[in-house]
Amino acid sequence: MRPSLKRGAWLGAGLLTLYVVLPYLLTQRLNLGLVREGKQRRKALALTFDDGPDPATTPAVLDALRGAGARATFFVIADRAEAHPDLIRRMLEEGHQVEAHAARHVHAWLRTPWGAFLDPLRAARRVAAVTGRPVRLHRPPHGAYTLATRLGQRAAGVTGAHWSVEGRDWHPAFTPEGVRQRVNELAFPGAVVVLHDAGPGARNTGPMLPGLLADLRERDYALVPLGELEGAAPLTLRELPRRLMRGLDRVFDRLGGTRPAGGRADNLFRVGPVSFPLAGVTLGGGTPIQKGTPAAEFHVNNPLLVDLGLRRSLRLAREDFRDLARDLQTRPDLQDAQVVFCLSALSPLLATLGFETQSLSPADTRRLRAWASVLRRAYGSDPHAPEPKLSVMGREAFVARYGAR
Repeated sequence: MRPSLKRGAWLGAGLLTLYVVLPYLLTQRLNLGLVREGKQRRKALALTFDDGPDPATTPAVLDALRGAGARATFFVIADRAEAHPDLIRRMLEEGHQVEAHAARHVHAWLRTPWGAFLDPLRAARRVAAVTGRPVRLHRPPHGAYTLATRLGQRAAGVTGAHWSVEGRDWHPAFTPEGVRQRVNELAFPGAVVVLHDAGPGARNTGPMLPGLLADLRERDYALVPLGELEGAAPLTLRELPRRLMRGLDRVFDRLGGTRPAGGRADNLFRVGPVSFPLAGVTLGGGTPIQKGTPAAEFHVNNPLLVDLGLRRSLRLAREDFRDLARDLQTRPDLQDAQVVFCLSALSPLLATLGFETQSLSPADTRRLRAWASVLRRAYGSDPHAPEPKLSVMGREAFVARYGAR
């Protein structure tokens, strides 16, 4: 390759990285600078709806929200808002938040840089003209970003808004019941859920929404606009370790077959099948546990634990262990588990819940202490935690204590 062509290829690759790759990784994937969720201290979440308003589908969504006493956030397309100001007026009168989605619903990667830059400005100005209120948030179509999109949001004075739970109501393979089940499984305190009140997603969202709202109410969730979700602020570099650690947890869970207890992301525990990793362990009654014995290892939902604090987590643990007991009885991969255990610094908490506490070997203690230090730094928890230890209980004792009564 001639030097001039080689330089041109490197220049092209550099510009592509700056314009698309870095915004994709930092903004679209890691969500730096975007609002994507709130704190988990309060059992509240934000339902958000894209692509409307549409007189054929949006009224059913508004009816369901009103019937459940729920309020939400609508990210609207400018020309649809201008064409249907009555629907925008109804949204505002019923306590919903209205923000900008787009002037034209086109993926950012398919736009010219100038078009991607102008769209947030045009959308914010036009939507504000319909609502009579300033637009504070902007969610680009498909949640997609380029450098021009970020610069356009900055010029418009709006903050990007992403999501932490995607309902996938738009997916052709999903049914209303499938969307309802997915959101129920993935919902957690502080979540921002994305659904659609118009476009392809509305065929699923409209029919399933009354049932989903009833489910979330039964689970004691408050359903609030994004602007009222506690701690819903742009993600900063300081909070990036927590974000990365949650991603690492998901990778770990996927590789190890670990799932949230009860199949719900808001459970305090995640559990999976393992072979018992330690030798020389004996339960209090004198029953030895052989290394390699089928076991159920559980891990703590660290973001929830940190946001709730130990006292509130203790109350939640008693409830959520009931889900873990049901999993032991119903999950095929846990049917052979003879013991339930955790390796962590939470042994004082778990001891109050009936677990036996046993010290670990110096090598295991050093290894777990180093990992616990990483977790505490990532999640901002107490740096002076107790030594990691084994907390263990026999299967029958656990089911008898926390199983159905």
